[in-house]
Amino acid sequence: MTRISRRELLKLSGGGALAARAGGMASIVAMKQAPAYAQSTTLHWLRWNDFVPASDALLLKEIVPECEKALGIKLTIEMINANDIQARTTSAIQSGSGPDVICALNNWAQLYPESVADVSDVAEEIGKAQEGYYEESKVVANDGKKWLAVPWCVVGAQLAYRKSWFEEIGYPAGKFPQNWELYRAAGKLLKAKGRPMGQTVGHTFGDAPTYAYPFLWSFGGKEVLADGKTVVLNSKETIESVKFMAGFWKDGYDEGGLAWDDSSNNRAFLSGTCSCTLNGASIYLEAKRKPEAYATENGTPLWQDILHAPLPTGAAGQFGYHLPMSNMLMGYSRNQKAAKEFLRWITSKDVYQKWFDTQQGYTVGATTIWEKDKLWDKDPVMLPYRTAARAGRFPGYEGPADRHAAEVLSKYIIIDMFAKAVQGMPAEDAVKWAHEEVARVHA
Repeated sequence: MTRISRRELLKLSGGGALAARAGGMASIVAMKQAPAYAQSTTLHWLRWNDFVPASDALLLKEIVPECEKALGIKLTIEMINANDIQARTTSAIQSGSGPDVICALNNWAQLYPESVADVSDVAEEIGKAQEGYYEESKVVANDGKKWLAVPWCVVGAQLAYRKSWFEEIGYPAGKFPQNWELYRAAGKLLKAKGRPMGQTVGHTFGDAPTYAYPFLWSFGGKEVLADGKTVVLNSKETIESVKFMAGFWKDGYDEGGLAWDDSSNNRAFLSGTCSCTLNGASIYLEAKRKPEAYATENGTPLWQDILHAPLPTGAAGQFGYHLPMSNMLMGYSRNQKAAKEFLRWITSKDVYQKWFDTQQGYTVGATTIWEKDKLWDKDPVMLPYRTAARAGRFPGYEGPADRHAAEVLSKYIIIDMFAKAVQGMPAEDAVKWAHEEVARVHA
């Protein structure tokens, strides 16, 4: 396997400036006490700041002390902006020290096969116990030889939209523009009313790729063929998708979205300046959590005016990319055995259930068993997220979600292709540029 040089890895992660710096759950249950080896072990888990505050609170207030009680492990959880995780990962790898376990978003784990521990035993055990992984969760964390990370969850990506505003333009509750042409026409009407749609095509981990990749696929565009080697991005289908995006941006979108990150569209929607945006369920859940803080122009609770829908259909079909997360056990960690027991424990159904409940459907588990959870009976507005991960494809399609695909994603090549056209570059030139960049990655 081709290695990424120190310079390339730092460039990918945006972290050049940072470079300086066994058993199993059955045995633990049977013993009814913390395993002796772990009595003085400490573990450092680096993860993202969750968009559901209650989940972070649970980890810090309940999971940390429970981990010490169950395993004898003193757990430190560090939470940072998700866009900073790659830089921290690179820094830790280069220095040979840092967090024992690091949360990987998308297919980032594919970038570090030589720097992470083989967690196949843990991943296989969890998958077998919980009715198997979603294909998307598997392919981003397994390189075909070993598990590079233990799958954690999938953040469903759906369009959150204002029910009443869409009713005003001819789409009653439960109805939604089914294809991109209708969706664009709806956006044009909404923008004329001062209610544009919102979307980012910026360098941010979630909303940009989960929008741009399915948009490309729905027009028939793709990065490579199934062999994972033949780059075919520069195609009639890709050019059509880029042309459509450039026109749609002017017709229906808040044109400031070029500079947005993954929280910008949340703020726009909650403030009433955005009518529809691709997102996890965090907008709805936040509005529901603080009904007194977020209201419609009529003074009614905003959450009651929010519905969810999948991305529209294109000429090649309807697609989604739902954000997978997994936990990497870093190769430099001196606590390999304890870290594996921690990963078994935190991902086991009884422990994970507590975290899952606080998510309220914002994420689904990486295993299919969570589709059956009683949580989904509580709120019909959340149901579009229940099985979203089954429809997900992943960067690199129709090839594998391998290291090359992870590098293309980390360099934001597909997102930048659309952004360049939105900013005025001819579609043909934007696609040619992107094709050449992808080809360099696969060279």
